[in-house]
Amino acid sequence: MIKKFALTGFVLFIVLWLSGMVFFAWQINHFSSPSDEKTDAIIVLTGGKNRISEAVKLYEAGKGLRLFISGVDKDISLNNIVSTQQVNISDATNVDIGHEASNTVENAQETSEWINKNDIKSIRLVTSNYHILRSLIEFREFNPQTKIIIHPVYSENIEKKWWTSWQTFSLIFKEYNKFICAYLRSFIR
Repeated sequence: MIKKFALTGFVLFIVLWLSGMVFFAWQINHFSSPSDEKTDAIIVLTGGKNRISEAVKLYEAGKGLRLFISGVDKDISLNNIVSTQQVNISDATNVDIGHEASNTVENAQETSEWINKNDIKSIRLVTSNYHILRSLIEFREFNPQTKIIIHPVYSENIEKKWWTSWQTFSLIFKEYNKFICAYLRSFIR
């Protein structure tokens, strides 16, 4: 009887987990178009293809008054970023970079300190589409009063038919599990 109950519970868990992963994979490829609303700042998290160039385009288009690049290596300057990313920043006086973060939680902490220091009330969060849901959880945790507009960045290297590419499947599998952990942790904090 106990074995049957345990087996049923395990099967139910697997079905729920798989259903959640399928929904997660669908969701990250079907976000609404980002809002055109201007924000106090644009926040971009390093680590994914096209994130910084997209954030700079938004900044140059006036979608945010300031730009903060979180998670930059300690040896990298704004000039290095401009050079390697091949972007043009016409006015860098309102562009800051953070060197303290090395993961998503630390991105949220580092950015929270910058938000409070600069009296920011609204942000546009720029990161990869597969990373946006987990990032949103972490940023809301550290910045509950801040209005957050998500701006997912899609990469041509990430297949929309995620089940057809081992690389994409693996990425989504890992990100989904990290998302679940962040989601559950948000209830514990």
